[in-house]
Amino acid sequence: MLYLLDTANLDEIQKAQETFPLAGVTTNPTIVSHERREFFPLLRDIRACIGDRMLHAQVVGKTCAEMLKDAQALQEKVGGNLYIKVPVSPQGYMAMRELKKQGYKVTATAIYTPGQALLAANCGVDFTAPYINRIDNISGMGVNVVQMITTLFRLHSLPTKVLAASFKNIQQVNDVSLAGCQAITIGPDILWKLAEHPLTDMSIDQFDQDWEGVYGKGKRIYNL
Repeated sequence: MLYLLDTANLDEIQKAQETFPLAGVTTNPTIVSHERREFFPLLRDIRACIGDRMLHAQVVGKTCAEMLKDAQALQEKVGGNLYIKVPVSPQGYMAMRELKKQGYKVTATAIYTPGQALLAANCGVDFTAPYINRIDNISGMGVNVVQMITTLFRLHSLPTKVLAASFKNIQQVNDVSLAGCQAITIGPDILWKLAEHPLTDMSIDQFDQDWEGVYGKGKRIYNL
């Protein structure tokens, strides 16, 4: 399982990558707009922060030609281990095919159905990004969609990976992990909650009390 952080906030990225085994960062036009900064300087700062980990950045062009120009600008001005995110619109599918011909790494995004994901996979994309919580919000079942996508990719021997996105709680993350997706991208709040449990905190407190009761407060193994 690959864990990616879904944010453009540099402080959150730095804090998370110091603690967790992050494979990279995902962004989209909404996420970058929250930072109220110039676009390319922000992405270059993220690239400097994460090194050669994956960075997923999205085109905003409406036509295939515009998307290709966006991708070229992203590659030239940001570069590194870069994945171009392209929405699964008719123009997007055209752009995906051309980008792969040109050697780009591509993530198909804004996916709501297995059919959209399968079309994108046949365009040769590296990742498909179904929106779990948004599917749930329209009375769909996001986890089932992920399971169907992973099954289709396996049945048709497609190398494309599933990068599940749009989460609101830990249970959704656990469920899509069991459904067979290869990667997830989550906001900082969900990532930290994924690592927490009150009983873990209680166990650590008990360990400390028992240790200090015998060896003394502040004593550590390395200074005995």
